[in-house]
Amino acid sequence: MPDKNVSDITRILQEWNAGDESAKEHLLAFVYDELRRQARIMMSSERVNHTLQPTALVHEAFLKLSRQTGIEWKNRSHFYGIASRLMRQILIDHARLHATEKRGNRPIHFSLDDVQIPVPERADSLLVLNDVLDRLEAMDEQQAKIVEMRFFGGMSNAEIAECMDISERTVGRDWQAARLWLYRELNRT
Repeated sequence: MPDKNVSDITRILQEWNAGDESAKEHLLAFVYDELRRQARIMMSSERVNHTLQPTALVHEAFLKLSRQTGIEWKNRSHFYGIASRLMRQILIDHARLHATEKRGNRPIHFSLDDVQIPVPERADSLLVLNDVLDRLEAMDEQQAKIVEMRFFGGMSNAEIAECMDISERTVGRDWQAARLWLYRELNRT
């Protein structure tokens, strides 16, 4: 993203913080493409007949974001981090609504490296991943946020580090630890 857009986004977020309602409308023009990219990443492994499309996911997430109160926006990375969390919640709610079968004893295989969940019906798997992420969050909130931003937001280590105000090295270390823990939890029989 060009530096001009980064500073424009930060400026618009500061205007939003100051109570300027029109800032929300201006912000959408700057963040829409990136939010669509994140939504496409999230939706890329969804079932073919999924009723929610990336554009609808972006619109629903932005609508919810624009209704948020009490958030003191720091910068664009902070915004995208919260947006990825909201999109995760929307997908989880959608999966809960449309899940038709129980997980049973069927093993679920996740690849956190390439953000793929290769199962025919991802809704059940997404619910399982959400439950496991909730357990990770109870143990280590920072690791859970890193997984969420990478997996659901498609954010890089540098973007996550900026958003969380930690070093890239810490992000990498926590990502590795979280991946190992998630692998073990998700592949229990």
